[in-house]
Amino acid sequence: MSSTIVSLPDQSTARIPKINFITKENGLLSWLLTSDHKRIAILYLISITFFFTIGGALAGVIRLELLTPQSDLMAADTYNKVFTMHGVVMIFLFLVPSVPATLGNFLIPLMIGAKDLALPKINLLSWYLYIAGGILVLYTMISGGVDTGWTFTTPLSTHYVNTNVLTTGMAIFIAGFSSIFTGLNFIVTIHKMRAPGMTWFRLPLFVWSNYAASILMVLGTPVLAIALVLVALERTVGIGVFDPTKGGDPLLFQHLFWFYSHPAVYIMILPGMGVISEVISAFSRKRVFGYTAVAFSSVAIAVFGFFVWEHHMFIMGVSSYSMLVFSLLTMLVAVPSAIKIFNWTFTLYKGSITFETPMLYAFGFMGLFTIGGLTGVFLGTSGTDIHLTETYFIVAHFHFVMVGGMLMAYLAGIHFWWPKITGRMYPEKISQLAAVVTFIGFNFTFFPQFILGTLGMPRRYAAYPPEFQILNVFSTAGATILGVGYLLPILYLTWSLKYGEIAGNNPWQATGLEWQIQSPPLTENFLEVPVMDHDAYDYEWLERQKEKEVASAG
Repeated sequence: MSSTIVSLPDQSTARIPKINFITKENGLLSWLLTSDHKRIAILYLISITFFFTIGGALAGVIRLELLTPQSDLMAADTYNKVFTMHGVVMIFLFLVPSVPATLGNFLIPLMIGAKDLALPKINLLSWYLYIAGGILVLYTMISGGVDTGWTFTTPLSTHYVNTNVLTTGMAIFIAGFSSIFTGLNFIVTIHKMRAPGMTWFRLPLFVWSNYAASILMVLGTPVLAIALVLVALERTVGIGVFDPTKGGDPLLFQHLFWFYSHPAVYIMILPGMGVISEVISAFSRKRVFGYTAVAFSSVAIAVFGFFVWEHHMFIMGVSSYSMLVFSLLTMLVAVPSAIKIFNWTFTLYKGSITFETPMLYAFGFMGLFTIGGLTGVFLGTSGTDIHLTETYFIVAHFHFVMVGGMLMAYLAGIHFWWPKITGRMYPEKISQLAAVVTFIGFNFTFFPQFILGTLGMPRRYAAYPPEFQILNVFSTAGATILGVGYLLPILYLTWSLKYGEIAGNNPWQATGLEWQIQSPPLTENFLEVPVMDHDAYDYEWLERQKEKEVASAG
């Protein structure tokens, strides 16, 4: 069998297509009605960035309030609404869809040698559902907000007079179907549309990670949808699902919500882990150490993720036996995550490491996610969890895993594949500075919150004892630095769209199929069907291809 067959246009004459909002072929309407997975990914990228900006602004308001011990910037009920809307926006409109909907949408067909996703119209529908959910969230914000917390705990969500609970629940319900359709699309595409020779164990680990996350989306999201429907029915019809005076069980909502919401952590983090595998391999010029173990660890995380939800409920009156079982399961889910960290470390060992911007973000992910994972062990142990669970230790742990880990991986992926998506490079020195500033700002923001939590500062309060102020000042100062770190990529990546250097097809000299075609890719991705006859991350194959090209030119 011959080497991978991919038709490449002449780089010397390849032009970067420009978006023209007037012409029929490239106008606004053509984007809004497109079935091209790459365009849909870009639509997601724009809309997700918009909601991330809103969520970040709300976080800034929270940190300004906590700068002083008194509740002097806003009333306590307003503070409740602000942190609730921050959580709703950042989790359901940014963290859950960020990597799958943007990078996954753009790259999975390219990585497996397909011309598009299996269900392109469903793919477009998923974006419209996401937008519909986002519009409802914005409507909730301008019409008074909701103050139950992003977890919608009963009886706050079922008996409190705030009617925006229904609107917010409907927004999450609709956005949930967007996730289900995306996950279903990925599963079908990966099963049915792989190029000849693209066996399961030649798939890039980014594809494996998104496949595992898609299983979680399809199986877990309907449970959240059911929980929200039951909340709505109890509020409107008065049926006794969660109300004990009507024969309901107030803990039932917690079981339903966390049965989805803990696997949702892995919906967010698994695609990010796939990004890190690609970046570390490319910038250490080595195969990923223990490829099979890393691939199966993604599936193991998805499976174990469904069996650990009750560690969120240790203070809610569950039995000691139940706490013992779920503590053990929580420890087990750490094993496949640790496999990834160790295998990435071994991949780096004796590699030809370079420190381009994606690699800096990948290192940041490894450090922050490791801290977040290790602190999760304390929360999976009932003795320490009972003391820490309603404190700022939880806030710090969650943000180290999801914001420190997930967002660093997302930025690593955006910077890694930006030349492929746009055909342009970004200014390297500024982007490296942004990665460093983000890492420093993040640690200044959230590490003090571990200390605050162990000292007993409760979360979700606008006022706190004066002895906690100094650490909160550090945290707010760090949030300012972190905001600069997040703003810089928005500015220089936008600048690069017009002024960035032409990237070429494979600026990182990576091995994936997506790097063997034009940047940006053609509408149909491949002019000829590619044939995969080498393993993923086979840099020896890449060197042989270069030698053949030189020999042919000679």
